[in-house]
Amino acid sequence: MHLGKSYRLGEFVIWTRRKIYVLLALSLAPALLYQVAGLKWLTLPLSVVSLLGTATTFVVGFKNVQTYARTVEAQKIWMSIVSASRYWGVISRNYAGDAERGAALVQRHLAWLTALRYQLREPRVWETVASRPNAEYRKQYVIPERAEPLESALSRYLPAQDVPVLMHADDRAAQLLAMQGRAARGLLDAGAITAAEYADLNSRIRELLDLQGQAERIKNFPYPRQYAIINTLFVRAFCVALPFGLTGQFALLGQDAGGIMQGQMAWLAVPFSVIISWIYTSLEQVGESTENPFEGSANDVPISRLSAMIERDLAQMAGDADLPALPVAMIAL
Repeated sequence: MHLGKSYRLGEFVIWTRRKIYVLLALSLAPALLYQVAGLKWLTLPLSVVSLLGTATTFVVGFKNVQTYARTVEAQKIWMSIVSASRYWGVISRNYAGDAERGAALVQRHLAWLTALRYQLREPRVWETVASRPNAEYRKQYVIPERAEPLESALSRYLPAQDVPVLMHADDRAAQLLAMQGRAARGLLDAGAITAAEYADLNSRIRELLDLQGQAERIKNFPYPRQYAIINTLFVRAFCVALPFGLTGQFALLGQDAGGIMQGQMAWLAVPFSVIISWIYTSLEQVGESTENPFEGSANDVPISRLSAMIERDLAQMAGDADLPALPVAMIAL
């Protein structure tokens, strides 16, 4: 996630520049046909364009509200994971009594966080992180889950014999929580914890399973495709129609103009069409980049940073001095 003060205008223009090129061509064509080819009839009433623009505004606004809500929900889920993880760190060591047993529960939990992060970073066909504008911007930051293999990351927390078995599982995160459940049962059978403590551990495991399912729901179910295509069609239709409406309108104003602008004001439709259309296409692009909060874009929920923060907190609870570093870049995933 971008953790700086804001995006700079230059960054935003570069990010959207390909659409600016298309908008420039779309805006220039009606002006050329009107002024050079003499097709004076090739215009649209501005009232028609205004109605289309109003409808497009509602559609784009609706999508952006919904995609923002998805990101906010993802943030809430991961902050709940942060809270549940801290509590797990507390009860694991307090209930188990034995430092080694408590550490095993904590390490397995960190392995679950790692497996969950990697699962949420897996690509989906509807995600936009691989699109050309986003792929260019990705050169400014590193996605930890793409930089290190999962097997290597898990080996920091699990015994060597457990990693190959886990790698063959479809849902590794769920398997790790199942391993936690068996470990808790083993502690109960060994008399290391009471029945009440065992029930509390099981309750925490169920909470983590619920939170994992909520995150997977956002990951595996995109913004409804029927609404996404309507948004795209409306924006494109408006961007095509707008220059035809503005060309005729500026041409009418040019009839009363004097001097060098007399009869030439239709050319002003080009820059104004580009600016107005760019606002709509930029909102559409922002909505697309906000739609999938786990894909690895600069606008994601920073799950890698949150996981590192959890690991630091649990290490400090145990009195460890060797703490994992937090991402310090402007963009921290």
